[in-house]
Amino acid sequence: MTSSSLSRPSSDYRPDPGRWRILVILLTTIFMSLIGVSIVNVALPSIHTALQASQADMQWVLSGYALTFGVVLVAAGRAGDLMGRGGLFLIGVALFTLSSIAAGLAPDATWLNGARFVQGVGSGLLNPQGLGMIQHYFRGAERGRAFGYLGTVVGFSVAIGPVLGGLLIEIGGLELGWRLTFLVNVPIGLVVIFLGFKWFPRPLIQLPRQRPAPARIQAIENNQATNMAGAPDSQAAARLGWRSLDPIGSLLLGLAVLSVLYPFVESRSSPLTWLLLPLGLLLTLSWVRWERHTANQGGSPMVNLQIFSTASFSNGVLIMALYFLGMTSIWVLVALYVQEGLGMTALQSGMFGVPAALLSSWAANWAGRRVMTYGRKIVIGGLLLALIGLMLSILVIFLEAQGRISAWWLLLTLSFIGLAQGAVISPNQTLTLMDVPLDYAGSSGAIMQTGQRIGTSVGIAMITAAVFWSLNSASWPIATMVGFGVIIAVVLVALLVAIQDQRIRQCRITGVIPD
Repeated sequence: MTSSSLSRPSSDYRPDPGRWRILVILLTTIFMSLIGVSIVNVALPSIHTALQASQADMQWVLSGYALTFGVVLVAAGRAGDLMGRGGLFLIGVALFTLSSIAAGLAPDATWLNGARFVQGVGSGLLNPQGLGMIQHYFRGAERGRAFGYLGTVVGFSVAIGPVLGGLLIEIGGLELGWRLTFLVNVPIGLVVIFLGFKWFPRPLIQLPRQRPAPARIQAIENNQATNMAGAPDSQAAARLGWRSLDPIGSLLLGLAVLSVLYPFVESRSSPLTWLLLPLGLLLTLSWVRWERHTANQGGSPMVNLQIFSTASFSNGVLIMALYFLGMTSIWVLVALYVQEGLGMTALQSGMFGVPAALLSSWAANWAGRRVMTYGRKIVIGGLLLALIGLMLSILVIFLEAQGRISAWWLLLTLSFIGLAQGAVISPNQTLTLMDVPLDYAGSSGAIMQTGQRIGTSVGIAMITAAVFWSLNSASWPIATMVGFGVIIAVVLVALLVAIQDQRIRQCRITGVIPD
């Protein structure tokens, strides 16, 4: 990527003295949103009974959130790049908080699912702003530390979410307990909104304005400084007014993501829904052509497609999508194997992931402090740990089926998975976004998150399908081992991409052109 096509971060960067307290706001909000996701998984049986919800209703409690979250990500990220990330972040928090109240007071399943749709929009608004603001306020080694703290929060929230959910349901009982799992977000959201208004620099939102300009404006080249609130002082955006938000591009990409995600998150629908996949491909191609056309006409595309020519970005997005395609399904398979195969309770099933989540928190912080020194080597090491954990887990399941050891040995083998998560996700975010210009920090981070969402949805559908197909002629231990084998294959591909990216980086340092 040349400097003539994308603006680089300014070399006269001066750290904002309030950056760490702003990070506290971001991490608190992300903690809230992740707790909300993991708690819902625990609360589903209570919701099913209390609201007399159908299986389709229960599916949409999860799917509705996933769909709206994935659809608005990139458009929300670009809007934050142009209008100011702080303001849109607080709007997202407000939507998430209000929808949590609506979900907690839901009289029936339809109301609850409507609230979950809005909650997904709120989360989709705030998440790309969080990534963009970390990029804006932190550089170099500090950025790695900030992403490391983010990984720590992710791991801790995953560990505490099911436990907190179980405790709230135990305290509140059948009717009130599941409502508390949503209402617990409200005080956190209110505190975040108060602190955000107090600590975020002004202006929180800067509306695009139309100004006279030549017919052809090199919008990307004119994007220069970014003010302390995270809103670009872009001449092109100002001249183009609301067109700088690229509404047609946003619509095309949103429909493309919806067409790809829907068949996987609503996997029990009619087989005709799979026809949406080729439609999603056509919409994606149409979006690419529109973005190129917009850039060629001197407009401001929602995503500058030239960022994909940067190996660190394109490889990082691919690694993240592959990682989530495989690794997210591990905990689904463990829950199925432990409960359906071994007859354990849901609480016992949740305990299998606690050590891994805590180790993930520690590993993310450790890796975040060293990622700028060791680079992609940390990600490669994390993927190798994942492969070790998967293979050892297969061994434990095999020996348990032979009656030789207890399934609780999975606590140890899954700990490797936790270390892998901490060593892969946050460092990969840092390295992927390292060379992305600040004017595209939000939308680029959102592209990476969209890859995560698609990878998660496709992976869960694909790997669970392989497991249930195996159950037609095999036992739960064998079917689970088949699922883990598929995950190993996916992680191996991610490892090859990471090794190739490390090779490119090394060649760039030594000045040797790679083959």
